[in-house]
Amino acid sequence: MGLINAANKVPQHQRVYQAAYKAHTRIWKIVSRIGLKAAKRGPIDEMTQNPRSNVLLTPYLILLWGTTGATMYAMGRKVLGYNTWFSEN
Repeated sequence: MGLINAANKVPQHQRVYQAAYKAHTRIWKIVSRIGLKAAKRGPIDEMTQNPRSNVLLTPYLILLWGTTGATMYAMGRKVLGYNTWFSEN
């Protein structure tokens, strides 16, 4: 479905992101409330974390800290003169 006669929501999304930027909100914690009516919209401070944040950040943080820890462990082993991960040889 290439062409759909839908409203352009880019200006609304820009307003939400610019307001969150001014409020110093992290980009992954911005919630788009475009679907809600204007009367139901609260201030930017009342916005909660995006429901996809944990799904996206958890594997990233596991890999980030896991590889950092593995690198530090391997560097420590190398400094002590061991060229393998687990054995003395």
